[in-house]
Amino acid sequence: MTSVPLRVVYVGSFDPLTLGHLDIIRRGASLFAHLTVGIGVNPDKRPLFSPEERLEITRQVVADLPNVSVECFSGLTIDFARSSQANAILRGIRSLSDIESEFTMGLANKVLAPQLETIFFMAGERYAHISSSLIKQIALLGNSNSANRLSEFVPEAVIQPLLEKVHQVASQRK
Repeated sequence: MTSVPLRVVYVGSFDPLTLGHLDIIRRGASLFAHLTVGIGVNPDKRPLFSPEERLEITRQVVADLPNVSVECFSGLTIDFARSSQANAILRGIRSLSDIESEFTMGLANKVLAPQLETIFFMAGERYAHISSSLIKQIALLGNSNSANRLSEFVPEAVIQPLLEKVHQVASQRK
């Protein structure tokens, strides 16, 4: 059996990109020939950041990783993986509930695209509790010290755009 350099996709909404996401990206970049971050565009969801904003922020954050690219996509992950010439899908797992849903999705992807493998990375213990909803809540409800608090959860390049966006959304709701 010949060894093939693995090209993987790591997909999600990344709304916003967290240190947990970045940890998975960095670990994946160290193991695989190429990693494509796929920013999913789901018309049924109302993300905080536009796809273009998420693309720009993510590209800025991973600019030091030469074997990482970032693209937006809509549709099925398996179709994005194929168009990215990937032979595997990388998924991060934070909790027991993630295991169940990711296992189900991995099995469905295997039926739809038998040539694609799904590879699971456990979240680093430092990042297992981080979720986008937690970050948005800290940004929205925090005080003037929110930027310092957010630095524990998101890359530096995310903090100011996040604070601006949540306050913009909050003022529109008033």
